[in-house]
Amino acid sequence: MRAVVITRTGGPDVLEYTEAPDPRPGPTDLLVRVQAAGINYIDTYFRSGAYPRELPYVPGDEGAGVVEEIGSDVTDIRVGDRVAWASAPGSYAELAVVPVAAAVPVPDGVDFPRAASVLLQGMTAHYLVESTYAAVSGDTVLVHAGAGGVGLLLTQLAVAKGVEVITTVSSDDKDALSRDAGASHVLRYDDDIAARVRDITRGEGVAAVYDGVGRTTFDASLDSVRIRGTVALFGAASGPVPPVDPQRLNKAGSVFLTRPTLAHHIRDRAELEWRGGAVMGAVANGTLSVRVEHRYPLAEARRAHTDLEARRTTGSLVLEP
Repeated sequence: MRAVVITRTGGPDVLEYTEAPDPRPGPTDLLVRVQAAGINYIDTYFRSGAYPRELPYVPGDEGAGVVEEIGSDVTDIRVGDRVAWASAPGSYAELAVVPVAAAVPVPDGVDFPRAASVLLQGMTAHYLVESTYAAVSGDTVLVHAGAGGVGLLLTQLAVAKGVEVITTVSSDDKDALSRDAGASHVLRYDDDIAARVRDITRGEGVAAVYDGVGRTTFDASLDSVRIRGTVALFGAASGPVPPVDPQRLNKAGSVFLTRPTLAHHIRDRAELEWRGGAVMGAVANGTLSVRVEHRYPLAEARRAHTDLEARRTTGSLVLEP
């Protein structure tokens, strides 16, 4: 098969499009013909070495495709079924082995590019707005990177619950995308974000800040949240946040600060089915509009990573073998 292989950490140039051995499924695995692989910012963390992973490896934890073979112990999925996954390494390839425990059925009416790009970001948005801080109708929240993949989905899920959403973006085009997703107020990163948020909320601050940007937005996040509000730092697109003195949380108003991750919110099959089913169902019924703005051939993984890190992208990105 053809695959993207990483043998050393570094920039996008370490992504090598090459021949690789066909993977073989174990007793509880599926062998899937990949139709689309999701590209996520976390892929760049592994590629660069910021997050450790044993070398060599095929990147990409998210994808969608058609089951070609099932393991001997698999009983509830059949050859020919359409599945998606968000936690099975090796998706930047023509074939991938997916543990049956990680596979989510793809409903009729959801195409492979959307299925491949929505599950990880969609379940991230789902746990943020349903579990990390369970927003309720009447709340106001702040979502950084409102035109990014998670930001667009998170905004839609929050608005569907009757939540007012403030977002931050970097350009006019991204402003329009964020408003289309339902944001009531769209700010720029060079604004005095906290002051604008306080003005919008009549001095109170937001119930929660969902911050996937990190270093450059963290101070504004802490200054924008209401007393006993929540700052959910779920990513670091601008770099890691320096160590924080807990006394700052007291000064900010007994604020809750958390660093959640998806793996801790899909710890068993039941939770995965709940979150994955909710996301796929929302796509199928139109509650979630998934913007697959960039579709790259598998051979152009380097260009995809370069565009992503340069913030030249909006919405979701996929590789297509």
